[in-house]
Amino acid sequence: MRKIKVAPFMPTEVKVDNIGTNRANIIAYPFESGYAVTLAHPLRRLILGSSIGYAPISVKIEGAAHEFDNIRGMHEDVAVFIINLKNIRFKIKDESDRVEVSYSFSGHKEITAQDLNNDLIEVVSEDLPLATLNEDAELNFSIVIAKGMGYVPSEDLRDDVDADAIALDAFFTPVKKANYKIDHVLVEDNPNYEKIIFDIETDGQIGPVEAFTNALEVMNEQLSVFADVLNVDISKVPVKKANDDSELKPLLQTVDSLGLSARSFNSLDRAGIKYLGELVLMSENEIKNIKNLGKKSLDEINECLASNGFGPDYEMAESTRVNLVKKIEQLKA
Repeated sequence: MRKIKVAPFMPTEVKVDNIGTNRANIIAYPFESGYAVTLAHPLRRLILGSSIGYAPISVKIEGAAHEFDNIRGMHEDVAVFIINLKNIRFKIKDESDRVEVSYSFSGHKEITAQDLNNDLIEVVSEDLPLATLNEDAELNFSIVIAKGMGYVPSEDLRDDVDADAIALDAFFTPVKKANYKIDHVLVEDNPNYEKIIFDIETDGQIGPVEAFTNALEVMNEQLSVFADVLNVDISKVPVKKANDDSELKPLLQTVDSLGLSARSFNSLDRAGIKYLGELVLMSENEIKNIKNLGKKSLDEINECLASNGFGPDYEMAESTRVNLVKKIEQLKA
């Protein structure tokens, strides 16, 4: 039987599940029927369209006048070089709005993305190919990397780059994927409440949780335009940036909740290991050296780590590592 309401039900549960490097599920529930998609769809558009990233906007190549030119001793023509360059994802280390970096390569060499790391910028993409040089080749070039959002075609950037530089299409968006699905959830015998499950993956310039919280902040700022004109107090339910505990929650599962065998649990307990995050912080050799931990228990622990999304290919961001260590120290104090 329906009850008379004077306000929609407020969701009470939000959690973050890290399911891989730079990928996470953000889950919120329960929503009134129809409310989930009302919030999820604009949030997805904001995640994709308003996330701030970095991209090369121009390149100068010594000996090349235009993008259809060739460089002596370089296997690729300039057009292919530019395509390879645009696939590489950068991050300016001091978070400034723009930086110019110069490079010089000579002799036989296969230049890859990681060769572009220096004191000013960091390459956050995989080790992608850029160019292949012959023994007598010399390649000198400079790139301007800028901060922005969305996509800006090269035609719109010509006034922002030097006259002797080749303007590039700029793909600033650091979000590779932002999808959502809506499931039903039972609340007080009513099966029509809804749960939003966001699946967000980034390229490493920012994390998925940061992309999501940025979208929330943009949405809140956009809605605030109505506050002064219509006297709406949008501060009654403030939108807060997700704190570190939300991202750390999966790592703070206690060891006794992981369903390990008594032998494995006892070995970890005697070693003073109380939380899943402590195992994630350890190398495979460190786990192997836990006293009285046999091969069968080691295999079980590795399988448990993988099933929770922390397999051997999992890479933890340094900021997350620091926050995790602090949180575990607080909990164990």
